[in-house]
Amino acid sequence: MTSPRLQIAPNGPEFSRIVLGLWRLSSWQMSPAQRVEFLQAALDLGITTIDQADIYGDYTSETLLGEAFAHTPSLRQHFQIVTKCGIQFPATLRPAQTSHIYNTTGQHIIDSAETSLRSMQIETIDLLLIHRPDPLMDADEVAAAFTRLHESGKVKYFGVSNFTNAQFELLHSRFPLVTNQVECSLMQMAPIEDGSFDLAQRLRFAPMIWSALGGGALFSDRGEVAQRIRTCLEHIAEQLDVTTSSVALAWILSLPSRPLVLTGSSRVSVLAEAVQAAQLRLSREHWFDLWRAAKGFDIP
Repeated sequence: MTSPRLQIAPNGPEFSRIVLGLWRLSSWQMSPAQRVEFLQAALDLGITTIDQADIYGDYTSETLLGEAFAHTPSLRQHFQIVTKCGIQFPATLRPAQTSHIYNTTGQHIIDSAETSLRSMQIETIDLLLIHRPDPLMDADEVAAAFTRLHESGKVKYFGVSNFTNAQFELLHSRFPLVTNQVECSLMQMAPIEDGSFDLAQRLRFAPMIWSALGGGALFSDRGEVAQRIRTCLEHIAEQLDVTTSSVALAWILSLPSRPLVLTGSSRVSVLAEAVQAAQLRLSREHWFDLWRAAKGFDIP
């Protein structure tokens, strides 16, 4: 069983529907050889897309990935690399940065992309995202930076993360974007209800989903909503003979906007459950049972 793949936008890249999220990589305390082994295990499951950001692990995560690529150079050719820029905060590796800000100036975008390339020891970033909406973002300046990076061959495609529909459409009007990475889970349905996924369908791009299991809250939160969802998940999982996490991810993957789901675990078994979810087909009855459990009331 391997992760299916899809083209995420017209004239866009082809990614695996399950994306290897490495925002916790620095906390996993893996040696370069262990990182290589982990990446190979993901490949064996058909997970070929990696999600990074310049700030992850206090600016260390991209370097840790680069060490794995340096250890086994043949790995790089099998992966598509997604990374993000636009957030700055004080850190040991950024002593000159004195405050927490958003920065989408053209020069910062270009400098960040070039730093990411060096850190990951790669020649091209497959997809660069603006990490968070910046109230001071000049869409024309961002588009000019994107154009320079694309024409230089340093970045193939561009997108955003956590943007509202209006913010997405603004930047998309200046430069073609291929995705918006947003939070969505049975405990966070905002993109389903605020038009984000409707916009994705209209423009025919696949959104990327972070925190698809509610940051673990689906299985640890003691509140009424989480317990109600868990009961429903367990009932469906028993019927389908799969894990509850596979059902929760399948619920998101069933959406017609064709979302990609990011993982966040160092356990290969968790990656396998995500891949299982990408193969799982929930009935409409099951999907709406989970919707009701999350909402606490029936559909009108």
